Amino acid sequence: MSFRCEICGKEPWVGKQVSFSHKRSSKRWLPNIQRIRVPHGSNTRRIHVCTSCIKAGKAAKA
Repeated sequence: MSFRCEICGKEPWVGKQVSFSHKRSSKRWLPNIQRIRVPHGSNTRRIHVCTSCIKAGKAAKA
């Protein structure tokens, strides 16, 4: 699945997870991407959109 919002371009970001003993391991934060139908001309089309764009009204569900 694509982890990129087609509207705002939000992608996964990386950093370090630090344990109690300060051992560091890589961590990846994934955005909450939903696959929704949006109107496209006279048809509908499915796009990958993050939930913040859906809540902000940038993508109108069909």
